[in-house]
Amino acid sequence: MLVTGFTLPARTPRTVREVERAAARILAANGLHQGDLIPDTFNRELTTPHAERPMSIVAALNCATTGDPHLPSDLSKAAIAALAHRLLVNELGPYAEDELALAWHVDSWGDVEGRTTESAVAVLEAAADACGVAA
Repeated sequence: MLVTGFTLPARTPRTVREVERAAARILAANGLHQGDLIPDTFNRELTTPHAERPMSIVAALNCATTGDPHLPSDLSKAAIAALAHRLLVNELGPYAEDELALAWHVDSWGDVEGRTTESAVAVLEAAADACGVAA
């Protein structure tokens, strides 16, 4: 599958670390979108396939596992949870542990004014590097 100059690996990521690295590559290729999973979700103005549009961090994690920014998998949910616990929004962690609260927290971090694609990619790469490192 081709995602704007980025080809997903022949095999689907199997670990949270692999998902985080794949999502970082997707964001580097497509760009970070703030405010929703992707711009123009209902295709009122854009005809570009959803997987080739700029996207939020949560959408990139979903896309890394399923090829669809709207469709989560158990592995993308695990990656979202792991990332949510690494990020602070207004100096706070996630307000709850359910999957919607964790995804909201990651999206809130990505939606901070001035947040760049480069900073989102760096956070995903740092999370992947830290994944599996003993505390």
